Amino acid sequence: MKFNPIFTLLCLCLLHAVGASAQHFDIDRTQVQKIQAAEFFISHFYVDSLTEEKVVDSAIDGMLKQLDPHSSYIKAKDVERSTENLNGSFEGIGVQFNMIEDTLVVIQPVSGGPSERKGILAGDRIVTVNDTAIAGVKMSREDIMRRLRGPKDSEVRIGVMREGVKGVNEFTIVRDKIPVHTMDASYMIGDSVGYIRLSSFGQTTHEEFMSAVRTLQGQGMRRLLLDLQGNGGGYLSAAVELANEFLPGGTLIVYTEGRSIPRQDFRANGHGTLQHLPVVVLTDSYTASAAEIVSGALQDNDRGQIVGRRTFAKGLVQRPFELPDKSVIRLTTSHYYSPSGRCIQKPYKAGQKQQYDDDINQRLKSGELTSADSIRLDSTLRYETLRLHRTVYGGGGIMPDVYVPLDTTQFSPLHRQLMAKSCILNTSLRYMDKHRKKLKRTYKDAASFQQFLAHFEVPQDMTDMLLAEARKQHIDYCDSTWQATRPTAHLMLKAFLARDLWDMSEYFQVVNPVNSIYTEGLKALKEE
Repeated sequence: MKFNPIFTLLCLCLLHAVGASAQHFDIDRTQVQKIQAAEFFISHFYVDSLTEEKVVDSAIDGMLKQLDPHSSYIKAKDVERSTENLNGSFEGIGVQFNMIEDTLVVIQPVSGGPSERKGILAGDRIVTVNDTAIAGVKMSREDIMRRLRGPKDSEVRIGVMREGVKGVNEFTIVRDKIPVHTMDASYMIGDSVGYIRLSSFGQTTHEEFMSAVRTLQGQGMRRLLLDLQGNGGGYLSAAVELANEFLPGGTLIVYTEGRSIPRQDFRANGHGTLQHLPVVVLTDSYTASAAEIVSGALQDNDRGQIVGRRTFAKGLVQRPFELPDKSVIRLTTSHYYSPSGRCIQKPYKAGQKQQYDDDINQRLKSGELTSADSIRLDSTLRYETLRLHRTVYGGGGIMPDVYVPLDTTQFSPLHRQLMAKSCILNTSLRYMDKHRKKLKRTYKDAASFQQFLAHFEVPQDMTDMLLAEARKQHIDYCDSTWQATRPTAHLMLKAFLARDLWDMSEYFQVVNPVNSIYTEGLKALKEE
């Protein structure tokens, strides 16, 4: 039997992908043959049965684990799912849902989507998909999503139980493309400050962002608070598009460079519409990758202040290489550098991902997250901003201009338990489910949100539901610990209700005023 040629094909694919010929690479043919031989011997002589696919998948995965923390292998069946959040859409029936106990409850159908067109309503329970029961059978969320999703124009039959309607009603829905948004929220703060929060950087980010900007400018926005807290990044091109809006023509936004990849500069084209709009960017320890490109570009060009905490420090660029079976290697090919020359990537040791993943915990232990005095800046990695020649530091991540310490006392241990075990979320879902009609009558439209924000208080029966859920989850508490936790728990209950009655913009309007990075960013913006 011939050796499996997949690794030779891999090498050829890589050579073709980077547009180089074999003589430009020092490939040890013996090592390639050794991998082929090992795959052959394991597949054919190992004591237990194995498929060649499993052996090869494990081999590729093992190779990549010896590299940097961000190179990865994606099996063919997972490729589409891995990119859909950044590509702007997926194909399915178009409902936002959550699980109450083991039943799928529709939070709201996607506006204009196939489910809304067929009459699916908030509060509906989807109990069957193509005659297969999905309620009461402890089916995983992933398996349910797999059954609901499918190719555009394909049909799926769902069985729906609805309050006030007897029995199970069947709907046949034609799947369609469902948009995936990378913008979490946008709203006005007072008369002149606009707020936009981005969750990631995908194909539609620039379009979403500029649409929000136009809306806010129509409402009087003269300053912008750009919230990148928790933004895990995404496409470099999306970050460049966004930063371009704020910078004059010719301004360096970011550059990339790798061992086999020559330096490539990304510069503003001069057509940005926000070049004179005052802006403050909010960051935290989970602001990463493309979000760090935007933060670094604005900071290094003295275009806007960064407020918050040091960013995650992910400055490695991954490039996808497709293998013969349509699986993909996302291989790190270069670093990216901020305009001043800082490499944003934090130090790492090849093959030690666990230590790398523990970095945020180490920041907490070192005191960096809670005290400015505990921050250690590397004097050998000193850089200057390009216009005002302010000192900035390399060594990993973007250090903010205005540091905001983490308040470890804000959330009690009880609150963290309630959140970790989904007690607050489940309580809000059950309360909304039980009182949906009354709440919808009271808060009929977008204008009534201000009434909700100013006057809604968590009622006693909702509190009782939360404490009952805590007992069900075996969370111990006493009256004093509950009283200390009550304000933040009630705030989160109110925020989840706002999300389900309206959307994420309303959720953040409830929670942001107690976020110290938000309040300090607003202060810095008003002082500009």
